[in-house]
This record gives sequence, structure tokens and C-alpha cells, in this order.
Amino acid sequence: MNTLRAKITALLVASVLLVILAATGLSFLLLKPPRLSEIDESIAAQWGLVAELAARGPLPASMQGEFIGLHDDEPAGVIVENPTNGINEALARNGRAERIIVKDGAGSPWPVVAGQLADGRWLLLPLAMPPGPKNGGWALAGWALLIAIGTTLVIVVAVRRLTEPLALLERTVATLGPDGELEPLPEAGPTEVRAAARAINLLSTRLKRAMESRIRMVAAAGHDLRTPMTRMRLRAEFLDEEERANWIADLDELDRIADSAIRVVREEVERSSRTRLRLDELVSEVVAELDAIGLDIHLTASTPASVVGRPLALRRAIRNLAINAATHGHKARIRVEAGYGRAGVVIEDEGPGIPEELLARVFEPFFRIDAVKNAPLPGAGLGLAIAREIITGNDGTLELRNGPRGGLVQRIGLPTVITS
Repeated sequence: MNTLRAKITALLVASVLLVILAATGLSFLLLKPPRLSEIDESIAAQWGLVAELAARGPLPASMQGEFIGLHDDEPAGVIVENPTNGINEALARNGRAERIIVKDGAGSPWPVVAGQLADGRWLLLPLAMPPGPKNGGWALAGWALLIAIGTTLVIVVAVRRLTEPLALLERTVATLGPDGELEPLPEAGPTEVRAAARAINLLSTRLKRAMESRIRMVAAAGHDLRTPMTRMRLRAEFLDEEERANWIADLDELDRIADSAIRVVREEVERSSRTRLRLDELVSEVVAELDAIGLDIHLTASTPASVVGRPLALRRAIRNLAINAATHGHKARIRVEAGYGRAGVVIEDEGPGIPEELLARVFEPFFRIDAVKNAPLPGAGLGLAIAREIITGNDGTLELRNGPRGGLVQRIGLPTVITS
């Protein structure tokens, strides 16, 4: 519900209902209720007139009926106190000695004014005012509910129509893939929606071109570095042994940087097709490969897990992380976990870990912890950046944290697939 569309709808509905409530309250204040005392006076006058006619002789046949005229017995029903007291007070003010009662529910559709005359007979007159509705409260509640529902429906439809371009933008951003590319949107529907879709498609095309241009520039720069570096290697051969060793070390460092930059570019442009693979088998092969070249790395636990991804790219990412652990952390321990639709590769080492204030920067290209500590080790500072690029490109996650007993914990998370 925490969306712009929901907030606008709630604001408009609340505003309209508040206006309706204020208008209804003002209407009740301005519309004066009927003056009951004047009604009582009118009924008392009618009663006196008919009573005098009855005292002089028989009433006309038109004034005789089941609930009107002269009757021998008191009518049945429930006495209504307020009109009874009001009419009796009006009779007293007019100087009449008779007293009446107003009864309701005696089978008559109207309340009945009944009073006993001097000869013992009962004079019955229908009350001139019809009774109020018995379900007035429910009628008012139904009226308010109908207003609320109708207003809400109209506002929801209007807001949805007006905010559809914003909703389209929100849905598009939500479907943004890990590679940063947007799927083309159909330019159909109302004018506003078509204009929004056209703008988003144009933005996506321009962003893609800009990213590809930058990638090509990085690839070209990395590739062009190889030629002067080769010439510098040849010239270094003519230096004395100590100077040659320093030059060769610096050139090796430049070569690693250029090679890492080119590999980053390849991950962006060479998106191989995804296939189903066994993550536990892939990790086991990487561990065996690195152990064969002398790195202290072991597979401590392995749970069978199948994922969908790019095998070569995932192998490169896991190898980078394992080499980091074995090189900077002295010793690497790897395990493969699976459960609840996720597979995980956990790589732990016994190194000094990473300072908490630097954890947020470890994925920055060319950022090296050893450079901060003034303890240079081989590498270009792109291993973690490449690994995260590969893993996120395979719909996965990469998290780094310091272990509770020291060392660094690297955790890869990937969605699993059900094996048939």
C-alpha cells in the first residue's frame, strides 16, 4: 500500500468523505427541526372543535370509522409520552379541562389521539403528523455507506487512469534485471501510457548505447596497453639484474590490471547461455584444481544442489573468491549448502578479515585492502568486482562478513531448480 497510487487514492477518498461529512453536519445544523409546540397547539385546537361537535349531537358519518370518531372503549396500544404531554399542556393553555392520550401500535397506520368525554365515550382522532421512520438510523448509515462506496470507486478508477504512466514506470523498474537492461515496453493504450512507454524505451536504448560505448573503451584501453608493455619487457632485458627484476615486477602488475579489466568487459558482452548444472560438482572441481597448484584449500561439506547458470562464468567467480581466501586468508574452507529453494557456497578463511568500515567498499573496482594496510600482494583489485558481476548476472547474491572467530566469510546464494 506504500505506493504513490495508493497514497493519492487514500488522500482523495479521505478528502471527499470529509467534505461530505462536514456538509451533512452543516445541513443538520442549518435545517431546523419542526416546532412541536405549534403542532401540539394545532392538534389541541382540532380536538376541542371535534369535542364540541360531539357534545352537540352525532358526528357526521364521514367522521366515523375504526380509528376515528366516538367509541365506547379506550383504544388499545402503547401510550406515547411526549406528544401526550405536549397536547395536554396545549389543552390546558386553551382553557379546556379534557385530557387526552396518544397511543401507537393499536393497528392503526397513524398514532391515535384518544380522550374521554363527559358522557364516558372516547373520542378518537388520527394524529395529523405521520410517525417517523422506524429504521431511520439504518437509512442514514446506508446513505453514508453508499456515498462512501460510490466515491471510492469513482476515485479509484480516476486515479488509476491518471497514474498509469507512473505505475508503468514503477513496474518497469521492478523488472530491471541484474544486467541493467530493460525489456522494450509495448507502446499501446491511452495517450499518457503510450508517451510514458515511448520515453522509457528511448531511455533504455540510450543507456544501453552509453554502457556499450564505455565497455568498448575499457576493452580498447586494456588491449592497447599490451603493445607498449611488450616493448618495455624487451627493453628491460638490457638492464642490470636488479633493475630488470623491478621492471618485470611492475610490468607483471600492469599486465594483471589490463587482463582483469578485459575480463570484466568480457563478462558484460559475452553473455553465454544458461544451462542446468550441479553446483556441488562445480565447486569440487574448483577445489581440486586449486589444491593441485599448491593452495591450502579444502572442501569440508557438500550437499547436492542443481542451479541454472553460466558454467564457465560461475567457475571463474568461485575460483576468484577461493583464491582470495587462500591467498589473503592463509587457508580456505569451502562448503556447499542447499535448502528452501536456495543453494549456497560458503568460503571461510583464517586471515585478519576486513575492517568493518571498509566492508562497504570491497566490491569497488581496483579497491585493495592490502593497499590500505601498506602490505601489497599480487592482484589488481578486480577479483571481487568480477565475482559479484558474474553472480548477480546469474540471479544470485554475494555477501561478505567477518567471522565470529576471525577471518572472512564469503557467501554465494543462488536459486535452485528441482531435479527430475
